[in-house]
Amino acid sequence: MGYVAVTGGSEAIDASIELLKQYRSNGEQALEIEVIKNRMALLIDRVMSEAGLYAPDYAALALKQCEGSQEEAVFLLRAYRSTLQRNYTSRTISSEEMHIRRRISSAFKDIPGGQQLGPTYDYVHRLLNFDLLTEKEEEVQQWKESFERQGDNDREEGTAVELSDTAPRVLDLLREEGLIEQVEEDASEPCDITMEKLPLPAPRSAILQTLTRADTGYVSGLAYSDIRGFGASHPTIGELRYGKIEVEIDYPLEDGEEWYVGDIYVTEVEGLMGEKPDKKGIGVGYGCVIGRNDTKAIAMAVLDNALRLSLDSPTSDMEFVLLHGDCLEMNGFISHLKLPHYVTFQSKLDSLRSRKKKEESNV
Repeated sequence: MGYVAVTGGSEAIDASIELLKQYRSNGEQALEIEVIKNRMALLIDRVMSEAGLYAPDYAALALKQCEGSQEEAVFLLRAYRSTLQRNYTSRTISSEEMHIRRRISSAFKDIPGGQQLGPTYDYVHRLLNFDLLTEKEEEVQQWKESFERQGDNDREEGTAVELSDTAPRVLDLLREEGLIEQVEEDASEPCDITMEKLPLPAPRSAILQTLTRADTGYVSGLAYSDIRGFGASHPTIGELRYGKIEVEIDYPLEDGEEWYVGDIYVTEVEGLMGEKPDKKGIGVGYGCVIGRNDTKAIAMAVLDNALRLSLDSPTSDMEFVLLHGDCLEMNGFISHLKLPHYVTFQSKLDSLRSRKKKEESNV
């Protein structure tokens, strides 16, 4: 493809970058990283999930740098991630050890450890709260103090319901009865899609990695199409849980010992997808994403199940699903259309004019 020089060249590009800085610095008050991180938590979680890097401070910095553009922030965070050295590999993490903040099941009314609604927008009125237009930080802090005080009082009076911080998986009860599909244990090393090209057909480790980093809207839209009838899913949420998981590595100075390095918040879903075609139990789809993102985790579970079925449907087409959901590649390819395509387009016009001229001469 050939390009014609853009008028102004590097000077025009430099001026465009300066103008971009002017747009980003609009307003009189500088936007603090802590404010973005603490008050835009769901956006931070989404950026970290799609970037594949758990770093709230850097996610907030990326959002500040690109005026809140989610896809551009993911690009920045992934680029930074590629510069980081890998010193250790964490031990396998089990969600049974999750410190739960939210845990629900739509399949069972009563579950061991109880259901916890936790922080969710599921039950709020979708009405604009105009009080937030005049909200002051002093009022926010007063409310927080009152909220914490009320919690302390409820505990002292014995009226607070103490729920378990950890709980077993709900679906393990069905596994004990032999009602859940049996998945063969894979002892091979997980595929690392950040270090090697995605193989097709992809092993399940690569499928789950790709889905958890895919664009949230893309994953949700495909899952919706699968449920509507372009696939075979009508899931029931066996369990959805959100909470904190501790990350440990092998202690470098003593064999067999673990070393705690930090913790991350994740949303995990096990979805019941109906009886398997082979009549060997109920199919299960799995989803796990960084941060608080119920919709993406559920959608991921739907697609995990769909991709393991041999169906003639878009959501069971591994190449279609896995190769088009990466927000960087998706937005990058669409954005490249803004680059000069003078030569190729002129070639199309020349061909069209020549054909038209020939048709007119034959009349």
